[in-house]
Amino acid sequence: MNMELLLNIYRNLNAIRQVNIQIVMKVLRIIIAISIILGCAPQEQKTEVSFLLGEWKHENQEQFEIWELSKDGHMAGHTYRIKEGQKQIWETLSITEEGDQTVYRATVPDQNEGATVPFYLNTDIKDHLSFENEQHDFPKKIKYKHISEYQIEVEVLGAEGQGFSYIQTKQ
Repeated sequence: MNMELLLNIYRNLNAIRQVNIQIVMKVLRIIIAISIILGCAPQEQKTEVSFLLGEWKHENQEQFEIWELSKDGHMAGHTYRIKEGQKQIWETLSITEEGDQTVYRATVPDQNEGATVPFYLNTDIKDHLSFENEQHDFPKKIKYKHISEYQIEVEVLGAEGQGFSYIQTKQ
């Protein structure tokens, strides 16, 4: 009888071990699934502005805008023209996260005494990016609308919505 009792105890322990292993495996699967979902979720800045990444050509002109993701995670860009076969950079750009704000910065050497001008993302607008600085003379708003994977519309606006717009095509 002692041998039978020991055999039953052994069988019960194995059954308990099997149930525990199954529970542990289910919990691990859930943890892995959650980790994958959270790990694949894009960060907020990348979601909002990532469509700008790449080189864009201004319609009907030899004018380009390039956006890259820098090593520290912010967007870095510049605009340039091709004039007499030469590349002339005329504006440097960046988009960074500063606290809870997304800030677009533009530096044009021959404007604003070379000072960088910040524009703040208006998060109330959902169908396009609208970077705004009502204190600046011109522009007051720089807007980017994602039309397709290969086209964006850019609007550069001053007081009372005066300004210009153009289409850029991804190169």
